[in-house]
Amino acid sequence: MRGRAKPPRAPLPQRAGVDPVRVRLPADPAGVWATVGDHLLDRFAGAIGAGRVDAMLAEGRFVGADGGTARADEPYTAGRHLWFHRDFAPEETVPFPVGVVYRDEHLVIADKPHFLATTPRGRHITQTLVARLRDGLDLPELQPAHRLDRMTAGLVLCVVRAGDRGAYQTLFRDRLVRKEYEAVAPYDPGLTLPRTVRSRIVKERGVIAAREEPGDANSESRIELLEHRGGAGRYRLLPATGRTHQLRVHMNALGLPLVNDPVYPVVEPEPEREDYGRPLQLLAKVLEFTDPVTGEPHRFESGLRLSAWPGG
Repeated sequence: MRGRAKPPRAPLPQRAGVDPVRVRLPADPAGVWATVGDHLLDRFAGAIGAGRVDAMLAEGRFVGADGGTARADEPYTAGRHLWFHRDFAPEETVPFPVGVVYRDEHLVIADKPHFLATTPRGRHITQTLVARLRDGLDLPELQPAHRLDRMTAGLVLCVVRAGDRGAYQTLFRDRLVRKEYEAVAPYDPGLTLPRTVRSRIVKERGVIAAREEPGDANSESRIELLEHRGGAGRYRLLPATGRTHQLRVHMNALGLPLVNDPVYPVVEPEPEREDYGRPLQLLAKVLEFTDPVTGEPHRFESGLRLSAWPGG
């Protein structure tokens, strides 16, 4: 069986670190769409309104593979590719810089601040780690090899060239990356630590909180207490697996919900404006691995610190 042909290269550059949207005109055996404009109205009017689609066509916002503008009255041609830049909704600027811990021809190790999403998605498009790094470092192919929750700060491994991404993603898939996190949470003198927590974690699409349920374990975390002051503790968390919200779920299950966690143990209402003074006290502190491209051993440590533990 022959593989699907690779789509043409985008004729539009990135904007603010975000790729243009690619549209492939589908087969139309019934002849529903006489023109390009007919199809684009059917496809996008429900989301942005017919008037906005008409305006984008009039402004020449839809571009073909040859770089030419697609006109509304052009005959419909199935299989054709078009590109356009979406209209970015206003986004609140995350008021913290993105650090770069290391950079070479293959890698960028970024130090992501709290509140910044890793990849463009949903409400967060330009205010994301990927968009900022692509734009700021002039690296249009940059992609993350893994993801870090928006509320979590710390190290993210990004690849400079898209073709290298698979090699680095395989490291995470095969658990060949040692990840070390730091957290601040309540201190319980009656809880014996260190300990390894294993459980079955389920995360449903559209549901904010993950949950534990009976069944074979699909997650594993080692929890260590580094120090404590009064009723608070500073912890080292070593995940062996990478389930969504895994460390937050496991700490909560031990009765040690992380400081400023808006989801565990109770999902809080989403605020109208972000409270940047109350970051989740979770930091991806260390990444350690052997580079699959160069064979070089790497160990990187975040330069960030958790605000609830001064001097930590």
